[in-house]
Amino acid sequence: METGLTGTDWVPALDAGGQLRDGAWVAEITGLVDLSHWPPGMRLIVRRERPHPGAQLRFTDHDGHRLTAFVTNTRGGHLAELELRHRRRARCEDRIRGAKDTGSRNLPFRGFNANRIWLALVCLALDLTAWMQTLALADRSARRWQPKTLRLRLFSIPARIIRHARRTRLRLSSHHPWTGFALTVSGRLAVP
Repeated sequence: METGLTGTDWVPALDAGGQLRDGAWVAEITGLVDLSHWPPGMRLIVRRERPHPGAQLRFTDHDGHRLTAFVTNTRGGHLAELELRHRRRARCEDRIRGAKDTGSRNLPFRGFNANRIWLALVCLALDLTAWMQTLALADRSARRWQPKTLRLRLFSIPARIIRHARRTRLRLSSHHPWTGFALTVSGRLAVP
């Protein structure tokens, strides 16, 4: 697979903080591809990066680099900044997919107002989940768990509500594999 690009065509990519991203480059290949069937002004931008250690290589990976392409109709702008904006938008798309998985895909009621309240509750649940992941999950991979994974690992732990001496407690099952993790998360969220 020949890309037709030289080493000088690649610009270093940026990380989420706007700093140079090690092992990632960006190039525009609009002139190398026929975009005549696309709307006028479309640009094709490619990101080349080394896969993270332990990643399964794909047959489309070229010289040990993973290539990812996207199109944009943005006229100006630095290539690295356009690519960073594209990756940030992917995070938003993940949140939209999470909203669909949480309950906004199929509305459960016939009436408009009941479904409006249902969607408000789904949005509230998504906001609480996002803040819980940001504040309480120290593990970076756990911060990216989708709602289905959170339901499986944290929100479905068997528990009992215990009332004793004018106090109400939640007693989690000691046999569940994620109970220790849930207690750690709960401890981070507890108000002193």
